[in-house]
Amino acid sequence: MRLGSALRPGLARPHIARGLLLLAALGTPAALHPGQTGTARLAAQQAAAPAPPAAAAPPASAPSARPTPPAGDQQQPPSGFTIESHRGQRPKIKLALPPFHPGNLGGDLAAAGGELEATVRADLDFSGYFEIKGAEAWKAAALSGDVERDLPAYRGAGAEVVLLGDTHAEDDKLVFEGRLFDVGSGKAILAKRYRGKTTVTRRMAHTFADEVVRYLTGSPGIAMSAIAFTSDRTGEGRKEIFIMDYDGHSQRRITNHRSTSMSPAWSPTGDAIAYTSFVNGYPGIYLADLAAGRKRPLVTSGSLNISPTFSPDGSQIAFARSLEGNIEIFTCDRSGGNLRRLTNSPAIDTNPTWSPKGNMIAFTSSRAGNPHIYIMDAEGANQRRITFDGTYNDGAAWSPDGERVAYTSRRDGVFQIAVVDVGSLETRLLTAGPGGNESPAFSPDGRKIVFTSRRTGTKQLYVMDASDGGNVHQLTDAGGNDMADWSRQNFEK
Repeated sequence: MRLGSALRPGLARPHIARGLLLLAALGTPAALHPGQTGTARLAAQQAAAPAPPAAAAPPASAPSARPTPPAGDQQQPPSGFTIESHRGQRPKIKLALPPFHPGNLGGDLAAAGGELEATVRADLDFSGYFEIKGAEAWKAAALSGDVERDLPAYRGAGAEVVLLGDTHAEDDKLVFEGRLFDVGSGKAILAKRYRGKTTVTRRMAHTFADEVVRYLTGSPGIAMSAIAFTSDRTGEGRKEIFIMDYDGHSQRRITNHRSTSMSPAWSPTGDAIAYTSFVNGYPGIYLADLAAGRKRPLVTSGSLNISPTFSPDGSQIAFARSLEGNIEIFTCDRSGGNLRRLTNSPAIDTNPTWSPKGNMIAFTSSRAGNPHIYIMDAEGANQRRITFDGTYNDGAAWSPDGERVAYTSRRDGVFQIAVVDVGSLETRLLTAGPGGNESPAFSPDGRKIVFTSRRTGTKQLYVMDASDGGNVHQLTDAGGNDMADWSRQNFEK
């Protein structure tokens, strides 16, 4: 959302970020003309729109801690297999990954088997946990396929773990068996079997890759997570909500309002997405039930309701709302009721996001002149500023451990992704160079960040390492794409 000069003198700028974008694009329904600038639209909205009714609501209870995800496989590595871990770094596990055995596959099943193998390899490589010796490295090794006989070759290559895969057909189903061996002892330490139609090939691969990551590192994998985003690829200047697999595959549309819908926010369990839409004129908060395929309004009263975000327990939604011409932070319950105001300043307060434990909310405020990131207690008390570098800071996103906040920061006239340590307030940049980078969101494990960049000329989504901004991969290329939100945990898609 853009914090335009119509709101406070001297604050106009060309940036379009997740949080402040809407403030430049909003206006009365009659003012929403294609050629009109965002600042003009907002000025018209402020002049013409009646003040929205003040919200009266009983005090909301503090959100509880985020639910613990299901336990999953509880197998433990044998005592002879040890992975040393150090704070802030983890040595990569040396993984031997020879070609999978294709079995009796043919036709579509053979193609599916190849896709499954490629997906497992890509998932494990993308995780960043492994130093992989892949199929090419083992072509000259004349492996027999018998683990005991091949152990000297694996040990000679310095591998600590070997992953063997077998794919074959059962009727019209693809069967995949993945086995993990400790090279030191030669013992099997993990074995999984999956069977399904070719339509679930990638899901089988993602599920197995996450099992391997969890077993060997103790941390959940992210291959079964998903990313929601806004895209204008449908044309006619409209924007809709889309979701995709974490690696950019299977991009599909969620809304079909034939209007402008943006700022998607996942529910903690991945069953729903809250978002902003202009479908009924004024921008309101809506909810998409992914299983049922239904969309329904949550908060549409007044002239402006934008930038929703779920509490970690899923019971509340925080959002920005116009109150008597000023933008403040509110909360409501999941049904859209029990509105409660959290901020009360003459400045614009917008783009809230809940901390993982639910005890704090980060938000953008112009109370210091230019927009900066602030945090407050979940009840609205103890509001304090946490960004001081950069001339324009917006779009906060908490890391899953609650220790860091990523955000968009204008440096030397260009928008970049920065991260601030909430305790020490130490700040560092993750991106550099021209093009502009904005709207960060952390992966469920905190090791990756998805963000928007104009480096190719159009707004596309990319993912990078959260530690240093390295290993950048482009996820989208159709139309313009923005405002990504990563699901908070894995779920069945």
